[in-house]
Amino acid sequence: MDLGLSGRWAVVCASSKGLGFGCAISLAQEGVNLVMNARSADVLEQAAAQIRGQTGVEVRAIAADITTIDGRAQVLAACPQVDILINNAGGPPPGDFRNWTRDDWVKALDGNMLTPIELIKATVDGMIARRFGRIVNITSSSVKAPIEVLGLSNGARSGLTGFVAGLARQTVKHNVTINNLLPGVFDTDRIRATAQAMATRQGQTLEETLAARARSIPAGRLGNPYEFGQACAYLCSAQASYVTGQNFLIDGGTYPGTT
Repeated sequence: MDLGLSGRWAVVCASSKGLGFGCAISLAQEGVNLVMNARSADVLEQAAAQIRGQTGVEVRAIAADITTIDGRAQVLAACPQVDILINNAGGPPPGDFRNWTRDDWVKALDGNMLTPIELIKATVDGMIARRFGRIVNITSSSVKAPIEVLGLSNGARSGLTGFVAGLARQTVKHNVTINNLLPGVFDTDRIRATAQAMATRQGQTLEETLAARARSIPAGRLGNPYEFGQACAYLCSAQASYVTGQNFLIDGGTYPGTT
């Protein structure tokens, strides 16, 4: 199916690897030109070069800290017009709320709530004026089912979800949609790093720990970042103009609820 996106421009945050890269390459395969962002310049440029080589779209790689005013300015200046915005950031560390300081909370809010809101603020009016815009926020399955040790993430991402719920109903009449993608356990460097730490504590190999994690998922496996990206591409499509303010859980069936 032609998603009607050829020639559009997208800003994809934290896209050098993992879920962000899955979204970037999925959009590029639909003919979308990209501004890719991450903090590590060498890894980011490798990812950008791979997408250029595979798809032929224009890809601009901007290594910057998107949580800063200067970083956001660099990324936005590199994009001729932002038709699509993919907000993404690594989650804050796990822990016990008793040990978190105000600075820990501010950092979590900056990365997972306030930065996405600032990027939406900077781009949504242009989308409205052009009568096309797609904003997708990569959040977490913890928005639906809070994870005990991820209180910083639970709080910050839920705050973003509440903000989006109100704004998405105001912009859709202008063909500007805002939705959230909620990943469960995907095969990413972050998941492997946390699995390795768990394996070390339990005296297991990484493979044993990942296999146990997969057995806990009804699908019997970890998610693939590319299939996540394909869902993102659909939400950005011309055909998805009637979908807004939604939270799409992609977790292999792990969440047991009906809503």
